[in-house]
Amino acid sequence: MNITVLLDMAADGFGDRVVVGTREAGLTAQALRARASAGAALVEAEGADAILHLAVNTPAFPVALFAAGLAGVPLVPVNYRLGAEQLDHLVGNHPRALVVADERQRAAIERAGLTARTPEEFLQQTRTPAPHAVEPREVDPDSAAVVIYTSGTTSAPKGVVLTHANLVSYVLGTVEYGAAAEDDAALMSVPPYHIAAVSNALTNLYAGRRVIVLEAFTPQDWVETVRDQGVTNAMVVPTMLARIMDEPGLDRSVPSLRSLAYGGAAMPRRVVEQALREWPAVDFVNAYGLTETSSTITVLGPEDHRAGGERLSSAGRAVPGVEIQVRADDDTPLPAGTSGHVWVRGEQVSTAYAGGGSGSSLDADGWFHTRDRGRLDAEGYLFLEGRVDDTIIRGAENIAPAEIEDVLQRHPDVADAVVVGVPDEEWGQRIEAVVVPRRGVDLDAEALEALRATVRGSLRGAKTPDRIVAWAELPRTPTGKLVRRDVVAGLAR
Repeated sequence: MNITVLLDMAADGFGDRVVVGTREAGLTAQALRARASAGAALVEAEGADAILHLAVNTPAFPVALFAAGLAGVPLVPVNYRLGAEQLDHLVGNHPRALVVADERQRAAIERAGLTARTPEEFLQQTRTPAPHAVEPREVDPDSAAVVIYTSGTTSAPKGVVLTHANLVSYVLGTVEYGAAAEDDAALMSVPPYHIAAVSNALTNLYAGRRVIVLEAFTPQDWVETVRDQGVTNAMVVPTMLARIMDEPGLDRSVPSLRSLAYGGAAMPRRVVEQALREWPAVDFVNAYGLTETSSTITVLGPEDHRAGGERLSSAGRAVPGVEIQVRADDDTPLPAGTSGHVWVRGEQVSTAYAGGGSGSSLDADGWFHTRDRGRLDAEGYLFLEGRVDDTIIRGAENIAPAEIEDVLQRHPDVADAVVVGVPDEEWGQRIEAVVVPRRGVDLDAEALEALRATVRGSLRGAKTPDRIVAWAELPRTPTGKLVRRDVVAGLAR
């Protein structure tokens, strides 16, 4: 099934409802379909084999997404924040693409021998109806709908191929068609090259919910947009919610907000507990997923949040159609309560990477290795313990940084924390931590030593950092993921 079937259902079912942009100047579902058809005609006229999107998130993004689907080519949203070398490499992978790019990216496009149109120009060109109706091509459900390059926080970015079948399976398994009220509105604060931008463009449209994008996040702008646009549903990454909760003097009243989803990185317990106190009427949802899984694979729902307790530290249970398994290093399945490697299986899971350089992403039985560590409890709740590559090996003992980070992040003087392993001649690796003080707090040498004592009091001595230092901020991607290699490099200076 082509993803454009979702657009057709929206346009036929509630075509006059605004689904993209502000209440005053947004696109209706019918207008989105018409513009997508005009965009597909541009693809066909230019003989393009992809649409390359290298720009911030504007209404041009969903138009490009569905135009690509109608034309039977993939959408390739690229991180516009990449350095010139990586950007040239990724753009060079798509020499026949139709390109939608911000003006400041024009040089990179020209170096690749391509011609770019800005999002504004693309939207202007798609205002005119296509010279002929463009019907969805008969595409193989297993052909690429979207190619998303992973963030590359631990290695070079890989192009994850998400097929029409992957994305439609995810939407049909997690969203009820037309379930949103006519005045519902969703606020997105993630860039368009992130899987959440793609999945939310599809799911909110299918539900009939208007989507607004806040590209440049500040706590003040976020709460004002929620109030001004009557936002009912929002998604944030943990660093955003922490900044909203920690901003002094901020009026955090958001009377229209009914649901807040978060994901993309670990959420400190103190932040979500404060948010629950601040907004008791809001339904909180923790969504865990990866690019390779078409977004969410587990959900911790509102009732679990209100119940509190240790489950607030979990990523919830698998969504319909997804299986989760925890395995030992030798791939043997492990019982509940035992930590290991997290594997997932389901129709929404990608089977390949672009170019085939990495081969299939699945094992012989269709399971995907997330490269996350975690454990399942007896009721199927998943507790994540960090990336497999993040594991610290100290004196032949494997130590998960997440457990130590959790202790540090619960301290009232700490706003953020990361724990890494650094090379050590005696132990192989030693444990070091970086903390970010809460606003107005000075973490001097004595206070940092007291933090070490706090860890030692909560965990055993072998898990106590050999050193804790304070930084003004941690290196994170725009979606909140820690760039641990930059932490290790910074500690080595």
